[in-house]
Amino acid sequence: MKIDGIYESMPKRSSKKKDINELAKSIVEQATSEQPKESADEGKNPAAVALGRLGGLKGGKARAAKLTKAQRSAIAKKAAMKRWGY
Repeated sequence: MKIDGIYESMPKRSSKKKDINELAKSIVEQATSEQPKESADEGKNPAAVALGRLGGLKGGKARAAKLTKAQRSAIAKKAAMKRWGY
């Protein structure tokens, strides 16, 4: 990864090998530990989230309804050019 023009090296792995039982114990602890779940909407205004969702649900259908067949075709051709280079 490059940050501010400097390449970082990969993190070094631990050379200490765990006993199979210690490894199993650590796997079980990781799998069963309860971590607080973070909400994606945490800290956001609920009214703004609701309005954004409503607009997102309507957006694509409303745009498609107002486009003419020629406009849809042009958009599809442009997308094909970008995707496949035709």
